[in-house]
Amino acid sequence: MTTTDRSTQRQKVDIAASLAGFDEHWAPRRLARVNDYDVRAAKLLGSFVWHTHEETDELFLVVSGTLTIRLRDSRGEDAVTLGPGELYVVPRGTEHCPVAEEEVSILLFEPTATVNTGDAGGDRTRDPVEA
Repeated sequence: MTTTDRSTQRQKVDIAASLAGFDEHWAPRRLARVNDYDVRAAKLLGSFVWHTHEETDELFLVVSGTLTIRLRDSRGEDAVTLGPGELYVVPRGTEHCPVAEEEVSILLFEPTATVNTGDAGGDRTRDPVEA
């Protein structure tokens, strides 16, 4: 771990202020790192792309709004709806598609190397930027 990494980890993070600092949807911002994991904030609106993360689970924590995570796997299709203060872990290898009918603010917990669009790629792929 570098000196810069240590000094960053010693700063507190104001989640509300971080979320207020940007308006772009589906563009995660890195708030902190925990070992090899990022804590990312994002604002969502509309439907994302169906995608899979073969190597990792993905934790969604809703800060504000209502998020539906559509799921597809060998058992068929399902959906989980989350409100503020609720979280859900999408298991690795599960195809999923987040949907927000109105703007939603979330935190994501995932390995630093995780690509937001997983195996789908495309024009919504974003590297997280520092908040």
